[in-house]
Amino acid sequence: MKKQSIPAGILLALSLVIAIGSQTFLSPCVHDDGAFGPCHWAGRTLLGLGCALGMLAVLALLIRRARFGAYLSALPLCVLGILTPGTLIDLCHMSTMRCRMVMQPAMIILFCAALAAALTGAILTWRQILSADA
Repeated sequence: MKKQSIPAGILLALSLVIAIGSQTFLSPCVHDDGAFGPCHWAGRTLLGLGCALGMLAVLALLIRRARFGAYLSALPLCVLGILTPGTLIDLCHMSTMRCRMVMQPAMIILFCAALAAALTGAILTWRQILSADA
């Protein structure tokens, strides 16, 4: 495996954890009466962002010529993922709720790691492009 595709593999693994986790073990609050609060929509948005990030990671793994663009496209998705829970989409007001105690910090950490992987992949791919031109 080339060193430019290692960040894509890491990005794919993180996107799977984000997408699956946002609906299972890192899911937002479940209310007793079956209703859902604003954190439900944050979870749905994180699911979509995780799926989109996963598609970009697969693109970076499979198509070498599209690798740099896929990494660059992943950067704003990661920033959106960091800002979604609590900033762009409100969460429950109580600090003891599951969305504030589990989902928000976990998603911020996962998206920061994905941002680092995408940035590393973009830098490595850019260096490869520059060395191929020389």
